[in-house]
Amino acid sequence: MYNPLETTSSQDLIEQHAPLVKRIAHHLMARLPASVVVDDLIQAGMIGLLEAAKKYDASKGASFETYAGIRIRGSIIDEVRRGDWTPRSVHRNGRRISEAIQKVEAATGRDASDTDIAQEMGVSVGEYHDLLKDSVESRLFSFETLTGNDEEGPGEQLSGDDPGPSIHAEKNAFMSALVGAIDSLPEREKLVLSLYYDEELNLKEIGEVLGVSESRVSQIHSQAAHRLRGRLRDWQ
Repeated sequence: MYNPLETTSSQDLIEQHAPLVKRIAHHLMARLPASVVVDDLIQAGMIGLLEAAKKYDASKGASFETYAGIRIRGSIIDEVRRGDWTPRSVHRNGRRISEAIQKVEAATGRDASDTDIAQEMGVSVGEYHDLLKDSVESRLFSFETLTGNDEEGPGEQLSGDDPGPSIHAEKNAFMSALVGAIDSLPEREKLVLSLYYDEELNLKEIGEVLGVSESRVSQIHSQAAHRLRGRLRDWQ
C-alpha cells in the first residue's frame, strides 16, 4: 500500500546524502583515467543511493550513511565494470606481478622489493613501475576483489536474505585473513591504504604526507594491492 510518509522519508534521505554521492565519485575518479566522466559515476552513484533509501532497514544496526556508502560504491564499480575498457594485457600483467611477488616472498621469507619483483619478472625496475601504473589506472581496487569473486559486496548482507552459517563463516575467515595480510604489509604500503581508504585522502594529498610524488603513491598503492592478492592466493 502506498505510504506518503515513507516516500517523504526516503526523499529526505536522498536529498540529505546527495553530496555523499559526489564525494565518493570524485574519490574513486583518482583511480581511473581521464577518459572516464565523473558525471557518469555520479549518475551511477545516485542509483545506488536510491536503492539504499528504498532498502535500508535501521534494525540491521548500520547507520544509513554507512549502508548508503556501500551501495553507492557498489553501483559505481558495477557501472565501470559494465564498460570495462581494460586491455587483456593489463589484466595479464597484473597477474604476473602478483605471482612474482608471491614467488619472491615464498623463496626469501621477506617482503619483496621493487628490484626483487622486477628481477623475477625479467624486466627493469622502470618497466616494472610502468606496469604498476597501468595496473592501478586499469580498474577500481576494492578489498572485495581480492578473492576474485566479488559478486556480492558487504552491503548485501545488511539487507537481504541470510546467506546461511557456512557462507558467514567463510566470509569471516576471509576477512580475518585479509586483516592479517594488510597488517603484514610493509609500513609504507599499509600507510597508503589507510590514508586512502580510511582517511579518504587523494593520491596528491598522500604524496604530500609521505614526501613523494603522486605517481609514486600510485605505484605504492598498486603494489600493495598485488602483494595482498599474492598473499591471499589460497582464497582465489
